[in-house]
Amino acid sequence: MLLVALLVGFGLSWYALSDGRLFGAIEIGPWSAWRDVGVPAPDPYTRAFIARSGALELGASEGIQFIATTDSDNRRLDRACRYRIDGTTPAARFWTLVPVAPGDGAPITRENGPTDFHSARLSRAGDGSVELYVSKTLSPQNWLEITGDGAFDLVLTLYDTSSLSGVGADVAALPSIIREACA
Repeated sequence: MLLVALLVGFGLSWYALSDGRLFGAIEIGPWSAWRDVGVPAPDPYTRAFIARSGALELGASEGIQFIATTDSDNRRLDRACRYRIDGTTPAARFWTLVPVAPGDGAPITRENGPTDFHSARLSRAGDGSVELYVSKTLSPQNWLEITGDGAFDLVLTLYDTSSLSGVGADVAALPSIIREACA
């Protein structure tokens, strides 16, 4: 009985610190974020996540960071595939979208090329939506070339946003991540 209690206790603690979406994070499609990062008194799970990740996080009034590790069909993002990020972003003064290596968060874009998409450097549709491509192969319009092999993550950072601030505030929608083809 003691062994079962220890396994369950340590297992849930490990989950809360490594993934923790059931405890302190929010999920919108394939995107997840920690709502209480940057507030003066975050919940214990958010505090543990910040301590474990060791990252310098944005303050609550500065913005929020969403991370996607899977596409909209819940398949792990793979550098051998071409992805279309399609839709709109919540209201924000500025945003960036960066493909990074899992674990260390290093950008995986080609050397001497653009490292990210940002709200000021892309073409939009007439309704304000975006269609972005992340792949190793040439793609139309807004394209970011990635390098290497294996899995990757997408990091969407919204700066100076009113999304998720205040009582009852919520993000209406985030772009979908569609796998189009794999090599």
